[in-house]
Amino acid sequence: MKAAVQDAGSHESWGSNSGPCTFQAPAAKIHPQPIHLISFKEISSHLLNFSNLLLEGILQRLDQGEVVIGDSSFLITLEKRGYVKAGLWTPEAVVEHPDAVRQLHMEFLRAGSNVMQTFTFSASEDNMDSKWEEVNAAACDLAREVAGKGDALVAGGVCQSSMYKYHRDEARIKKLFRLQLEVFARKNVDFLIAEYFEHVEEAVWAVEVLKELSKPVAVTMCIGPEGDMHGVTPGGCAVQLAKAGADIIGVNCRFGPRTSLQTLLLMKQGLRAAGLSPHLMVQPLGFHTPDCGKGGFVDLPEYPFGLEPRVATRWDIQKYAREAYNLGVRYIGGCCGFEPYHIRAISEELAPERGFLPPASEKHESWGSALNMHTKPWIRARARREYWENLLPASGRPFCPSLSRPDV
Repeated sequence: MKAAVQDAGSHESWGSNSGPCTFQAPAAKIHPQPIHLISFKEISSHLLNFSNLLLEGILQRLDQGEVVIGDSSFLITLEKRGYVKAGLWTPEAVVEHPDAVRQLHMEFLRAGSNVMQTFTFSASEDNMDSKWEEVNAAACDLAREVAGKGDALVAGGVCQSSMYKYHRDEARIKKLFRLQLEVFARKNVDFLIAEYFEHVEEAVWAVEVLKELSKPVAVTMCIGPEGDMHGVTPGGCAVQLAKAGADIIGVNCRFGPRTSLQTLLLMKQGLRAAGLSPHLMVQPLGFHTPDCGKGGFVDLPEYPFGLEPRVATRWDIQKYAREAYNLGVRYIGGCCGFEPYHIRAISEELAPERGFLPPASEKHESWGSALNMHTKPWIRARARREYWENLLPASGRPFCPSLSRPDV
C-alpha cells in the first residue's frame, strides 16, 4: 500500500459481544471534523469541496490516502424489486427498466458512494448475444448521469466469462473483454474494474485487455482464504494480478465481510513479500457466510432466494468498514446483499477520515441517538453505541439452524 499501515489482527465474529473499534488517524490531506459539528446543510458544500479531488481520478485519490466508497448490490437487489431474472443474472434492466437502475444508483450515491460502477455484470457477447452492446452503452449512460449529480467517478465493469470453465481459449475470451472495452472507451469511463473471477488466469487476461485503454484498472476475485479454483493462493493471485498491471487489487462477492478481510490480508502479505504495492479494495457480500465452502455462498442451500436471515446489520458493516480501513484498504464497498443503508454505515463509520457525512445521514443519527426522542424509556435506553455494538440479534426462527451445510 502507498500509505504505511499495520496488518489487521484477529478478526472477531461479526455481531459478537465486542468492544468499540479503535479509530486510526488517516494518512491523508483531509482534516477530519467531529461528526457532531457537521450539519446536513454543510454537506452540499463539503461535497462541492471534494469534487476537485474526485475529478483528479481514482489513483490520485488513493495515492493521497483518501477513502473511496464503492457502490453495492445490483443483481440481487433488482431481482428482489422485480427487474432482474435469476439464473444467468444478466442486466437487461438498464434498457428495459432504466428508472429502476437509475434509482438504485441514486440511493447508493446519497448513501456515500463516490464510484458508480456500470451495471454490466455478465453483459458480454457470450451471455447476451445481440443485446450486449446496447446494454453496455445504456449502463454507461445511466452511471454517468447519476455520477454527475454528486461528482462521483464512473467505473466500467467486466466479469468472468461463462466460456472459461469449458474452453480456456485466451484469444476468444480476451475478444469478449475487448468488445465491452470498446464501449467503455466510447463512453469515456473514468476507470475500469474486472470483478468476480474464480480463476486468476482469466483475471490476468482481463487485466491485460483493460490495460489497453490506458486508464486505471482494478481487479477483484471472488475467492476465499483457500484461493482460486485451480488452487492458487490469495497471495499468489494478487502477485500475478499486480505483475499483469492491475493498479487496485482485492476481492468481491461470494463471501461475507469477515472472510473477505481474511482473504485480503493474505493477498496483502503475498504482495508485500514480493515487493509489490498496489492499492487494495474489498467489496464483500452483505450476508454472514461463515459456513461457506471454497465456492462461497452460491453453494449454500439458501442461495439465492432464502438468504434474508443472513443479512448483516448496519452495525456489523460499521465494524467491517473500520477493520478494512485498519487493514490498509482505502477502496471499500459491497456486493450482493449490500443495500444503500449498508453503504451509509461505511460512510458514517469513516466520516472522521473523510471529513463529511453523506446526504442520506440527514435522516439517521449516529448510533441510534434519535431514539432519545421515543416515548418509551426502554427504547430510549437503546440510544447509545454500546447497546448496538453488543447486541446479539435473534433471527426469530426457533426451529432453524444458525449454520448450513454447503451442497458442494
